[in-house]
Amino acid sequence: MTKSPLLLLLFIFLLFSCESSTSEQGPIEDKDEFIRGIDISRFPEIKNYNHQFYNNDGEEVEFLDHLKAKGVNAVRLRLWVNPANEHSGLDEVVAFSNELRSKGFKIWLTVHYSDTWADPGQQEKPKAWADLSFEELNTTVYQYTKDVVQKVQPDYIQIGNEINNGLLHPEGNLHSNETQCLTLLQSGIEATREVKSDTKIMLHFAGHEGADWFFDKMKSLNYDYIGLSYYPKWHGKSLTDLENTIKALSTKYQKEVLVAETAYPFTLEWNDWTNNIIGSDDQIIPSEYPSTEEGQKNFISKIRAISEQKRVTKGFCYWGGELIAWKGPEATDASPWENQAVFDFKNQALPVLDAFK
Repeated sequence: MTKSPLLLLLFIFLLFSCESSTSEQGPIEDKDEFIRGIDISRFPEIKNYNHQFYNNDGEEVEFLDHLKAKGVNAVRLRLWVNPANEHSGLDEVVAFSNELRSKGFKIWLTVHYSDTWADPGQQEKPKAWADLSFEELNTTVYQYTKDVVQKVQPDYIQIGNEINNGLLHPEGNLHSNETQCLTLLQSGIEATREVKSDTKIMLHFAGHEGADWFFDKMKSLNYDYIGLSYYPKWHGKSLTDLENTIKALSTKYQKEVLVAETAYPFTLEWNDWTNNIIGSDDQIIPSEYPSTEEGQKNFISKIRAISEQKRVTKGFCYWGGELIAWKGPEATDASPWENQAVFDFKNQALPVLDAFK
């Protein structure tokens, strides 16, 4: 059957129009590349208490499914070497990460290289590693990281947590043993690359003041992302300063930056007898972001806006979203964070989750 010349010309015109349009638009971006994360490391323990969770309308929801529906696309999990109980140990983290992956979340692993919290104030070696020589410690870091990456298969990994002062003290103290600190970090990086080459590697600094000094020290390392913690209580009350630092770091080091930890209160009240981290206006930014449900949402919406600058930032992560008062109203050893969780004192989802959409 002979085609009409008019139809043939129309077909050619449409073909070239589509090619031209594609060329002008450039590559289509994968929106899921922007990380909208939440750290819910303690949820495996909390769910043992059989709490019910509810949406904004008061209807019961499954906790993880609701986070996913609200737009969370990555879950950050801490890992301790030999914790005092099973929580945040490798077995729990592997099981939980498998559950999360089955629901479509990406896994963001923060390896503390400690049996407990690692942060600027403490970087304690695991007890089982206490008597190792530096050479043995370095080999152990390499082998441990390989094992962890093989079993968890993270999409993103932090080699250390808030390592302003290094890790695995005293051998890895950045101030007194800089070369050894960098050697330990490089061993963790190499182990990750060998096992799962597509895992993105992050170095994590708490705050933004002094970040320049820190990342100057890290220039020799082969990592992907800069991670910053930002809490007004500890890191200053100017989001403009935070934004300017992020831009400067990205430009100077040619890395994308993430706000790896942040949170904000929806109230200054409490729901158990465990002392809360935040309890007064002088610890937050009340003039712009009061301790209300809307104030919490607006603060995180601003963090997200700062984190959505193309070729500069990669995403953000809310810390402690699961930390309701899970042991009951009289517990003195439960949550210091229930007024900063993403569910209220009745376990109903808060408006802050809309900032993840």
